[in-house]
Amino acid sequence: MLSRMLNSIERVGNKLPDPAVIFLLGMLLIWGLSAIFSQMSFATIDPRTGMALEVNNLLTGSALVSFLSSMVTTFTSFAPLGVVLVAMLGVGVAEHSGFINTALKLMLKVTPAKLLTPSIILIAIVSHTATDAGYVLVIPLAGVIFFAMGRHPLAGIAAAFAGVSGGFGANFVPSGLDPLLQSFTQSAAQIIDPAISVNPLNNWFFTSASSLFIVLLGWYITDKIIEPRLQQTQVDGDTSGLPSFDEVGTKEKRAFLVSTLVMALGLALLYFASAPSDSPLRAANGELTDFKAPLMQSIVPLIFLLFWIPGAIYGFMVGTFTSSRDMIAAMSKSMGGMAYYIVMAFFCAMFVAAFTKSNLGALMAIEGAEVLKALALPSSVTIVGIIFLTAFVNLFVGSSSAKWGLLGPIFVPMLMQLNISPDLTQAAYRIGDSSSNIITPLMPYFPLVVVYCQKYVKNTGIGTLIALMLPYSVTFLIGWTLFLLGYWALGIPLGLQASYSYGL
Repeated sequence: MLSRMLNSIERVGNKLPDPAVIFLLGMLLIWGLSAIFSQMSFATIDPRTGMALEVNNLLTGSALVSFLSSMVTTFTSFAPLGVVLVAMLGVGVAEHSGFINTALKLMLKVTPAKLLTPSIILIAIVSHTATDAGYVLVIPLAGVIFFAMGRHPLAGIAAAFAGVSGGFGANFVPSGLDPLLQSFTQSAAQIIDPAISVNPLNNWFFTSASSLFIVLLGWYITDKIIEPRLQQTQVDGDTSGLPSFDEVGTKEKRAFLVSTLVMALGLALLYFASAPSDSPLRAANGELTDFKAPLMQSIVPLIFLLFWIPGAIYGFMVGTFTSSRDMIAAMSKSMGGMAYYIVMAFFCAMFVAAFTKSNLGALMAIEGAEVLKALALPSSVTIVGIIFLTAFVNLFVGSSSAKWGLLGPIFVPMLMQLNISPDLTQAAYRIGDSSSNIITPLMPYFPLVVVYCQKYVKNTGIGTLIALMLPYSVTFLIGWTLFLLGYWALGIPLGLQASYSYGL
């Protein structure tokens, strides 16, 4: 029954227009709705300004002129575009030189086949520490690894996508996301209590425990639901050049050893450069994991260098590169594979910009929170409501910080008045913010994952990916919510200096 339902979702979803066209139609719809709602007055207070929220009409003459004059910069400043292209330039050299293929062959020889799925999901979860690295490295490599192991590559991509994006709120390694969310939570809490202080790692214990929980859920879903269903999906893409289980020659082993030592040396230099308290790689407050820290802002260029340099060394040592032209050709070939994504990114950037400027997303989020507040439900039910409302809003507003900037000033003070701590409210938000990431085509990296799948199954569309990810999304949303309620009932600490209740 589940397989039939997912097949139906896939068929319906694949009849939708191309993702680029969906973004274009979405932008036009936002324009129309902005013109309608801009004529209405709302009593809704925008927590960012403290004033009544207004919907901006995007069909006025000045708005259309602004759209045209800023179109180029809107596209070129679209964050996922630069992240993907710069990282792929370095990865392309490492891939086409054979460095990545050799690394995968050697890794697969020492990785137990039964532990491949949980290993992929765990690595995907940890990749959050390096901002968007999981999207451009872990997800495509998971497809390659599964294919090399004789398993369906789309199952590997799905498992990694579930860990990177569906398990975004789970990680046992602190990252820049923790102080980012904490800053919004503390500001919101100080609306009620100006003296309150929230620890940046107030959810660390919970997110650490959630990592194991998400790995177990993702492991079961991948091996028992997703991969059996994919047995009827034929791999018909261009898989030439992907690694196989043939032996790694002496020359390749020697080149790989040298290249890996160079990569290790680069990481060691990075460590010693960032270790001093006055390192220029640290933020003004001395933190390395702060989003404003130069180290965090340099993650993508570092990915480029840490793959480009070892890849080039490997290529020249084994002979896949004989001149600099071969290396540039590898980078060009890598960019050629990104052509479809670049087109989709253009229309996605236009849609996101329109949705942001219109204020329709803010209106939807705030009104939904006000409805939840008016229901005056019991504490546990309210927490569940916050999780599900956040998951729904997440289908339309992808940015985690943008959503929390809107919802935090409403959720946190509201629940403090119900004796629920800001720490628990933030933990609930993280669950909802993660679970529906993997089923919304409006998530900026969703089209990129479609492109990854098309490398193996040519006719992969939006419906294919949604059908693949829906079991993860629903299971994560329900299972993770129950996990939080059980965690709460047992009274296990959420994190450092964290509590469940707030005493007025």
